[in-house]
Parts: sequence; structure tokens; C-alpha cells
Amino acid sequence: MRPALIAALAAVLGLTAPAVALDKVKFGTNWLADPAAGGFYQAVADGTYEKYGLDVTIVPGGPQANGGLLLLFGKLEFFMGGDMIGNLLSAECKLPLVAVAAEFQKSPQILMSHPGVGFDTWDNLPQANPVYLGAGAINTFYAWLRLVYGFKDENIRPYNFNSAPFIANPRSIQQGYVTAEPFEIERQGHFRPNVFLLSDHGYSTYATLIVTNTGIVEKEPDLVQRFVDASAIGWYHYLYGDSSKANALIKQDNPDISDDQIAFSIATLRGHGIVDSGDAETLGIGAMTDARWKDFFAKMVEIGMVDPGTDYKKAYTLQFVNKGVGLDLRPK
Repeated sequence: MRPALIAALAAVLGLTAPAVALDKVKFGTNWLADPAAGGFYQAVADGTYEKYGLDVTIVPGGPQANGGLLLLFGKLEFFMGGDMIGNLLSAECKLPLVAVAAEFQKSPQILMSHPGVGFDTWDNLPQANPVYLGAGAINTFYAWLRLVYGFKDENIRPYNFNSAPFIANPRSIQQGYVTAEPFEIERQGHFRPNVFLLSDHGYSTYATLIVTNTGIVEKEPDLVQRFVDASAIGWYHYLYGDSSKANALIKQDNPDISDDQIAFSIATLRGHGIVDSGDAETLGIGAMTDARWKDFFAKMVEIGMVDPGTDYKKAYTLQFVNKGVGLDLRPK
């Protein structure tokens, strides 16, 4: 029977071609659902992952979650790493984990100060006292700040995701994420804090990395490439297109987040070039370079965070990035 006749008969009888099975993928985030994972939610919501042959389930994280452990034991295919430190430590311990893309060219990590009390510039921040920090900050970025800029350990006070002490003390400074804490400070404290993005002052880590198991890279490189490419396109759509469906999914996973918080976060991601800046402008979202990894590794060795004998190149691969995927979606 001729192909044209077969096609006509199929049309008459309402026959369709068998659906191609999608590859099921679980992707774990490192925090509650919010716009810091917006590009991934976008790729689910607008069908981008499906176009790339993927059926992606996002598994939100939180303060008690350990997505890296789930990835290590095969419960996830991909995980949203916070910054490069986790991967450098994995390389030091010879764990089979590897970063395959960096969705944030800049770390969203910030310090905040009160306006108009003598701490309006970066150079004055080391004199601020107290400094409210989470436990994980003390031996990471604050150790680097201490070494490079002279911040003092004796000024540290605990930050437990409650900004009331910072709001009450105008001579204090506090850590935060540029997409989150400044919004809450303005809402609760009724003032706009000074915001200092650490990446603007030499803290060169990537953030929101896509991390996977080395076994998946070796055995299923096509799966990794499709996830990396679709995620990049998701981020372009989230930043520059209609993000409403992605935001609805975010609110479904995190009902406590408000529309105002979401709008603030998206505007901040754009305004500070967190996702789409630097190398991403020419290489595409997710870009990484050997030079950047070498630079940050040297910084972490200098503060004693990572053993100098670590083979840091085991922490990442450039196999799946820097291909210009989605660059045509950037605003002209």
C-alpha cells in the first residue's frame, strides 16, 4: 500500500503514531520552591523538557533536605548545587559527582547594611558590628572576606533566617540572598537596605549548578545534554518570556511565597545579571570555563577550605555547555 494512501486512511480512521516514551528524570533543588529555580520550573511548565524527550519531576529541597546525598545514592538524576564549594569538596573526597552546567554566573550571596549610618560603601563594611551569619557562611565566604578584606571573627553573631536582630540594630550587617532577604527587610523593617553582591567584589563562584553522577555522564551523555540544553532554554523563557505558568508551579510547591516576592526575585535576577551575564552572554546560559574554576579553587585553597592536592578538574566538565544554546532567545 502506497505511503500516501496509508496516511489518508490513518487520517480517516483517526489513527495516530505511537507516542515516544519520555525519559523520566528527577531533579532535586536545594531549597524550597522559588524563582531561584524558576528556569527549571519554566521548562516543566511550558513543555520544553518534554520537547527534549524528558519527563522531569522537580523534587523541592528545604532546610532538612540533602539532595546531594539523594543524588549520590541514585534517588535523583540531577541536583541543583548551591555553589562550587560542594563540587570541590566532592572532588577532594573522590565522590562520583560532577557539575555539568552553571545556571547562575554570579552568586546571589550578599551582605546588607542599614543606609545612612556609615556603612553605605563596601570599604566600610569590615567595621560593622555585629555581623549576622549562618553557620555555613563562617568557613566559606566569610573566611574569604576575613582574609581579603579584614572582616573580623569576633563580630559574628548567628543568623537563623530571622532578620529581626538586623532590623533592630542599625550598625549591624547581615548575609542574605539578593533575591530574598532584601525584599523581607523592606517589608518588615520599612527601609531599603544597602545590598552588596559578593560576586561584585571578587567572590567568583558560580551558583545554581546542575550536578549529576559521573556514571550518568559516562553512560547517558545524551540524557545529560538534553537536560542541560532544555534547562538553559527554560531560563531564557523564565527571564524574558511569560513566566506565569512556572510561577504557578512554584506556588503549588511553596504556597507561602507571595506574588510580590516572585516579582521582586525575577526583577532582581535580571537587574543584577545573576543568570545571564559574563560568559553566558556569548556562550549561553549555563556557561562555565576552566579559568573560573581554577580561580575559585585557588581562593578556597587559600582559606583552607579545600586541600591543595585536590584534582579540582574532577569537580566539573565542560562537555555539555558553551554551545550557545538559546542565545537567539535573548532580547536584542
